[in-house]
Order: sequence, then C-alpha cells, then structure tokens
Amino acid sequence: MNHTGIVWSDVFLQHDTGPHHPERAERLQSIHDRLASTGLLTRCRVITPEPVDLSLVERVHAGEYIGRFQEACEQGRHSIDTSDCAICPISFDAARLAAGAVVAAVDQVMAGRCVNAFCPVRPPGHHAEYRAAMGFCFFNNIAIGAEYLRVRYGLQRLVILDWDVHHGNGTQHHFEADPDLLFISLHQHPYTLFPGTGFAQETGVGDGVNATMNIPLMPGSSDDEYREAFDLQVLPAISKFKPEFILVSTGFDAHVCDPLAQINLQTESFAWMTRETRALAESLCGGRLVTVVEGGYHLEALADCTQAHVEALGGKG
Repeated sequence: MNHTGIVWSDVFLQHDTGPHHPERAERLQSIHDRLASTGLLTRCRVITPEPVDLSLVERVHAGEYIGRFQEACEQGRHSIDTSDCAICPISFDAARLAAGAVVAAVDQVMAGRCVNAFCPVRPPGHHAEYRAAMGFCFFNNIAIGAEYLRVRYGLQRLVILDWDVHHGNGTQHHFEADPDLLFISLHQHPYTLFPGTGFAQETGVGDGVNATMNIPLMPGSSDDEYREAFDLQVLPAISKFKPEFILVSTGFDAHVCDPLAQINLQTESFAWMTRETRALAESLCGGRLVTVVEGGYHLEALADCTQAHVEALGGKG
C-alpha cells in the first residue's frame, strides 16, 4: 500500500452547497471515515495539495469565466451559471485546491514516490466547460491534470478514462480535437440522463477523430454489460493507443444504490475495473495512474466503492 498515494485536504469539506444538495461535504467525509477506519489512510502515502496555478487553469477555462467564478464567490452568491452549481465564499479556493490535488498526485507518481494515486476531491470537475460551470463542477480537475503532464513533464500520449455514470462532457469537449489524448467514457445513455451528451457517434472532431470513444449503456445495465464493454472496447483501445500516463474519472454513481441514475453495478465491479486499469497501466506506462473522484451520492455505497477502489490500486485482488 505504500505505493499508492491519497491526496487529502479538509478544505474540500468547506465547499458548502447547502443541506439538501446531492454534492455535499458528507460525501467526502464518508470517504475519509472509511479510509481511516479500515487503516487504508495510514497504509497509503498521504499527499497534501497546493492550490493550482491559475495559468494552468487558463489552459482549460476562459480567463473571463475564471474571474467571474472568483467574483461570484467573493460576493457571496449562492450559485453560478446554473442553480445546481451551488457556491459559497470558499468555493473558488476549494476548486483551485481540487485541481491542485491532481497536480500533486501527478508529481508524486512522476517522481516515483507513488506508483499510482487517488484524489478524493470536491468540487468535482468533468462537467465543467470552457466558459461555464455545469453539473456541480467548476474547474475540470482531470483535464487540468492532463495539461500539467504536458506542460511540466512533456508527456503527449495520454488516456482519460471516465466511468462516472454521467458523460464527462467538459473533458470530451476540451480534448475532442486532440489526436494524442484518448478519451473513453462509459455512462448511462444520454437520452435518459444528464447531461445529454456522449452518444456513440461522438468520436472526436478534426484531427481528433477516433480519439474519443463513448460507450452509452441503457438504464438497468449491470455488471455483465460493463465488463463486456471493458473487455471488448476499453482495454483493447487503451492497449492500442499505448499511453504514457492514464488518468481516470472515478465516479461511483453507476452503483445500484445511487439515487441519481439507473445503472446497477455492484461494488465489486468498481474494484474489477480498477484492477484491470491498474494492470494495463503497469504493462503500458510503468504503472503511472491517477484517479480522481467525480460523482457518487449514496454515502454508504460511495464509502464501499472507495474502499474497494483504493484496495485495488494498492494491489489487492
């Protein structure tokens, strides 16, 4: 377990979305409590993040939007762009730190201090667009991490795998013209779930055609459908692409107990996907793997899935 890093800051808990918001502080508290009670937190390398440099955020988001988000928080507004993007005075700082967590995880993996790392952060990021907050997300944490790998370490061929139950629209739109980043998303079919993007025919644009793979799954899909998609589509595509680093948006809201979607995965499927991805990273890119929390809104299922995920990152199973 000393080869797996976990990035943690109590600041993530201070992003206050209100008592009835699905994306609330209790989500991360349940993750922390489970990692602590099982001893996983002490068996992993705990990484302390720093706020991301805004010049890096500007590679993913418009400067006008960054300033508008900061100003909205400073003015004490309750939301930005949509009512589901709830904010408080600390939200801008929490978002900078969430993106900074991915940067810190990347640094630890690239330095060889960790083989892989897990980032339980909030606010989440994969819905955030270039000029707008969306779907509980403000800064696209995983996209910023990918840009950092290029700026700081000169890596080019990257994979972002997204198994959140909602399509990672912001991530796709940022990279869809990029032939050197393979974006793969498994999600509930966009006809049936927010954000309404991620159809199979969305395969990229311009030079990036065929570097985007969307795998929409119908409501009621469960372990067998996900494992088949992984075996027949996800793993072969990543193997063929030969990435230098793999990043994963690890939403846990495809769990059967989650209240915001209708996919029926059991906890073990998240562990299985993690083991398969870890093994692929070990065979293709020296184990370089960073995973970032997106969704997951049933607290007990979120804790169960997180425990299984971290154990699998550490080599269990």
